[in-house]
Amino acid sequence: MRLLVGFVLSTFWLWEASLSRVYTNHWAVRIPEGPVEAEKLASKYGFTNLGQIGGLEHHYHFHHSRVVRRSTFATRGAHSFIHMDPKVDWAQQQVVKTRVKRHARSDPSYIHFNDPKWSNMWYIHCSDKNSRCRSEMNILAAWQRGYTGRNVVVTILDDGIERNHPDLAQNYDQLASYDVNGNDYDPTPRYDSSNENKHGTRCAGEVAAVANNSHCIVGIAYNARIGGVRMLDGDVTDVVEAKSLGIRPDYIDIYSASWGPDDDGKTVDGPGPLAKQAFELGIKKGRKGLGSIFVWASGNGGRQGDHCSCDGYTNSIYTISISSSTENGNKPWYLEVCSSTLATTFSSGEFYDRKIVTTDLRQRCTDGHTGTSVSAPMVAGVIALALEANPLITWRDVQHLLVKTSRQAHLKASDWKTNAAGHKVSHLYGFGLVDAEAMVVEAKKWRNVPPQHTCSKTSDRRTRYIRADQKLNASISSSGCSDQPDQQVVFLEHVVVRVLIVHPRRGDLEISLVSPSGTRSQLLAQRLFDNSNEGFRNWEFMTVHCWGERAEGTWTLEISDSPSQLRNPEVLGKERRDEVQTNMSIRQHKSVCCDASHVQLLELLVCDCISGPCHPECGDQGCDGADADHCLNCIHFSLGSLKTGRTCVSHCPLGYFEDGEARRCRRCHRGCEKCVARGPNECRSCRRGLYFYSKESTCVETCPAGCFHDDGKSDQDGTSTDTFHL
Repeated sequence: MRLLVGFVLSTFWLWEASLSRVYTNHWAVRIPEGPVEAEKLASKYGFTNLGQIGGLEHHYHFHHSRVVRRSTFATRGAHSFIHMDPKVDWAQQQVVKTRVKRHARSDPSYIHFNDPKWSNMWYIHCSDKNSRCRSEMNILAAWQRGYTGRNVVVTILDDGIERNHPDLAQNYDQLASYDVNGNDYDPTPRYDSSNENKHGTRCAGEVAAVANNSHCIVGIAYNARIGGVRMLDGDVTDVVEAKSLGIRPDYIDIYSASWGPDDDGKTVDGPGPLAKQAFELGIKKGRKGLGSIFVWASGNGGRQGDHCSCDGYTNSIYTISISSSTENGNKPWYLEVCSSTLATTFSSGEFYDRKIVTTDLRQRCTDGHTGTSVSAPMVAGVIALALEANPLITWRDVQHLLVKTSRQAHLKASDWKTNAAGHKVSHLYGFGLVDAEAMVVEAKKWRNVPPQHTCSKTSDRRTRYIRADQKLNASISSSGCSDQPDQQVVFLEHVVVRVLIVHPRRGDLEISLVSPSGTRSQLLAQRLFDNSNEGFRNWEFMTVHCWGERAEGTWTLEISDSPSQLRNPEVLGKERRDEVQTNMSIRQHKSVCCDASHVQLLELLVCDCISGPCHPECGDQGCDGADADHCLNCIHFSLGSLKTGRTCVSHCPLGYFEDGEARRCRRCHRGCEKCVARGPNECRSCRRGLYFYSKESTCVETCPAGCFHDDGKSDQDGTSTDTFHL
C-alpha cells in the first residue's frame, strides 16, 4: 500500500468525483466570446441556451431535449462535437450529485409575542425556571438592543419555500428567490401527499417568521427579508449548485444551506469545479466586495460514524459550519465530529427531547424540526442581527465574531481544550454555543480584519514507510514568510491540509495535525462503513482549532493506519509496510498587527507526490506522476482540456497554435493545419483536401474565380501545402 502525502498552505479546492455516475441532458459550457456566440453555438449543436451560470462569466447552461434525461453513460451524437468546437474552451455534461437534507431522520426585559407557538420556542427561553437548557443563546437580549435583522437579506438554498405562508409572506423577498429546478422565479415547493418538500419552508421560518401576527412562531431575525432558491427538488448537478450559490450576490447577504453529500459514513464528496468558482466569486465580489456569507449544516451522519471532514462543503474555508446540541447540552445521536465546525446552536436530541418549532407546508406549523438542518438557519438569523448592527463587516469578520463570542456554556464534551490563543474549542461544537447579544455588541464596534496574504514553502521529496498499526509523522517548519513583507503571516485562521493517499480501505485511516503551539486537530477519524479502496485523491481537510495561534514553527501531520476486520485478509497478509512519499509546502497569510482577533488565513495543503523526478516538461508546481500528463503545470505548453486530460508539450502539434500568455495549445479554425490564432483568416497551411487561399489566409475547398491551383508547395519545415494564386 502506498500513501502519498505532502503539505502546502494555500486556498485551493479539490473535488473527488464519484465513480458511479448518472449523466443528465444538461451541459456546462465556457464560451469566451460572449452570449451572442453562445446562442449561435447552442443552435448549431441542437442545444437550448438557458443562460449564464449564476455569476460565472462566460459559463453557460445548455440543455438538449433530444438526449435522454438520465443515463449511466455519457451520450454520443452530433451534439457531442461541441467539445471540439474552437470557440468552446470547455464543456462538461452534468452529472447527478447526491445531496441530502439534514433534518434528523425518525428512529433581560420581559418580551411577549401573540404568536401561538411563542411559548414553545424553548431554545429562546432557557432562562425560564422550567427549562432544561441552562445556557442562553441570548436572542431576546439582542432583540432588546433593537436588532431584528432589518434591511438584511437571507436566502434558503433548499427545496423551495412556501412564499404565501402567513408567517413568511410579509418578509418574503422575490428578488432573493429563484427556482433553479424549474428555471423560473417562483420557489414554491412541489406539493405531494408526503409533504416531502417541507425542508426549505421549515428553515425559512427559523430565520424570518413574522412576529406578532397571531400565527405560528417568531423568527430569530423577524424583520429580515427572506428568499428561497428551489434547487434540491430535481437532479442536483454542478451547474445547479453553481447557479444557486450565485443568485444575486450583490443583493443577498446570507445563503443558508442545510444539505450536503450523503451522511452514510462512506461518502467523500464536495463541490464541483463550477460550485467552487461560485464560492470564490461570492466571497470576492458578493455584498459589493464584502463577501457573501455561506452558512452550512455540519451533517447528520453520527449514527453511521460519519466525519464531516469528508464533506467538502462544511470543510471549506468559505462556509460557516454549524453543529447542534440537545437542550441538556448533550451530543445528539446524529452529530458528526470534525475540526472544521465553527459554532453550535440548540436542536433536537433523543425521542424524549424537545424539537424545534417552525413554519411548515400548507400554511401550518410544526414542532418536529430536527437535526443540524435546524442549526444553520438559526445562525443565519443571528448573523442577520449582527449585519444590522454593522453592515460593513466582511465574510471573514463574521467568522471572527463567531469565534470570539461563542462559548462553551454547558455543552458536554470530553475534548474541550484551550488553544495557544486562549480560545476554547471542541471537535463536537467548534468554539461553542452562539451568543446573539455578544455578536451584535461586538459587531457594532468591530474593525475589519486586514486582507489575506499568501506565503508558500516547499520541502524536499522523499519516500517513507508506515506499517499497519503504526503512525507516520511528517513535519515541516514554517517561518511565516517573515522575509517577505507582502506575504508574511503572524496569526492563523483556517488550516487546510490536502492529501493524496492510496489505501486498500479508506475507513481504517486516522489523520491529525499538530500546530507549532501543540494544538492537536483530528482531521479524520476511522469510519466503520467506509470500505472504499479509492483513498483520498487531493482531498482537503480543514481545522479552525489553531485560530489565533502563531504560524511560525514546526507543523506535524500524523497518519495512522489501524486495520479493521473488514479489510481484505489477502491484502492484510501481503501488507508488510506502506510506502509514503512526502512533499511539503506551506502557504500562509499575513497579519500586520499583533491583535489575535486580526488573524490572517493559514492553510496547510498536501501535494501530489511521486518517487523519482517529474517529466522534463513539468513546471515548478511539480507533478502527481512520472508522465507529461501528470504535471501540475507546464514549462512550455499545455495540450488538451480538463475533460480529456492535459499533457505538457514543448511545441504544439499540427492543428493547434501556441498561446504564449496562457501557455496553452489552442485549436486552429476547422480546416487549418497551421495557424497563428483561432480565427478562420489566421491559417498558414491547410489540412489534406483543402487549399490555402493566401490572399485571405484561409482554407477553402475550391478555387475562387481568378485563381489557379498550385500543387506541391512546401513550407520551410517540409509540410506540403496546396495553394491558390491570382
